Amino acid sequence: MKHLYLFLAIAGAIVPYVFFIEFITAHGFNLGLFIPALFANGAAGGFSADLLISSLVFWLFMFSDKQADRPKPYWFIVINLSIGLSCALPSYLYFKIRNQQTAAAVQGIP
Repeated sequence: MKHLYLFLAIAGAIVPYVFFIEFITAHGFNLGLFIPALFANGAAGGFSADLLISSLVFWLFMFSDKQADRPKPYWFIVINLSIGLSCALPSYLYFKIRNQQTAAAVQGIP
C-alpha cells in the first residue's frame, strides 16, 4: 500500500495542476475570478463544498491521531492548501506507513 499511496500522491499533485494551469493561462492568477469559479454552478459548488468538508475532516483526523508514528500534520496542511487534498491525504498515509515500518524495523519486528 505504501507504494500505491506514493503513486496517488504524485498523481494527486499533477492532475489538479493541469486544470489550475489551464485556468491561470486563460485568466492569469486572479483570485477574484478563481473563488467564484469554484461555485459557478451546482456541480462545481457541490465538488468544492465536498472538498472543503473533506479537508476539514482530514485536518481533524491528523490532529486527533495520537499514535507515536504519525507524521506531524503541519506539512500536510501546507500541501492541502497549496496543492490539494488529492496530494495531501495519500502523502500523509504514505509517511504514516513508512514511519510504522521504520519503527517496526528498529524494534526488530518483521
